Amino acid sequence: MKILLVEDDKTIASGIEYSLQQESFSTVLCYDVEAAKEIIVEQIDQLGLCLFDISLPDGSGYDLCKLVKERSDIPVIFLTAIDDEVNVVMGLDMGADDYITKPFRIRELLSRIKSVLRRYHKQPAANNVINIGNVRINTLSGKVHKNDEEVLLTALEYRLLLVFANHLGQVLSRNQLLEQIWDVAGDFVNDNTLTVYIKRLREKLEDNPQNPTMIITVRGLGYKVGEQHVT
Repeated sequence: MKILLVEDDKTIASGIEYSLQQESFSTVLCYDVEAAKEIIVEQIDQLGLCLFDISLPDGSGYDLCKLVKERSDIPVIFLTAIDDEVNVVMGLDMGADDYITKPFRIRELLSRIKSVLRRYHKQPAANNVINIGNVRINTLSGKVHKNDEEVLLTALEYRLLLVFANHLGQVLSRNQLLEQIWDVAGDFVNDNTLTVYIKRLREKLEDNPQNPTMIITVRGLGYKVGEQHVT
């Protein structure tokens, strides 16, 4: 698998590139937005994942993420020196699948990459269609509809929704959700990330996100999603 790495710090970039190659990934390394855009336009079909630094000398990793998602459904992970909800939300709105805050350990980054790739290649659940109120999840096509209109979810949003769908009627703690979403990388996840994803799911799926009736907060315990009708 070929990974596009865009990082302007050449020392950091060299270390990441070496580690990726040791894990049998092939890499394309760029130090700025202009060079990365050329690769995206010319080689998007050859890429399996993108790692974008957010702050680049001639632009932003956000712009690169938008360009990638317009052309292909491949995962994007942001490398950022800033860890706050505003930046996380902005990245998720652009369609990013994960973010990792500098400084980070290489094994942490590799775990994140493998976790994201597993989600993209995860086999569908046994049930073909799961209905939750006016939301329909087709696990064969990986598509979600609300009132018969398709709702576009990121890979991690979809994974979180499937966790709820596979445990309907059950109260799930935040730790249980994080373990299900992040698998072996769970030790590295900022709890704030889960809050952001639940907020995004509510905004996309609830009739009134401020007064949710689908993804319900059970105070002191976690979250619960209603009854299922499987076909």
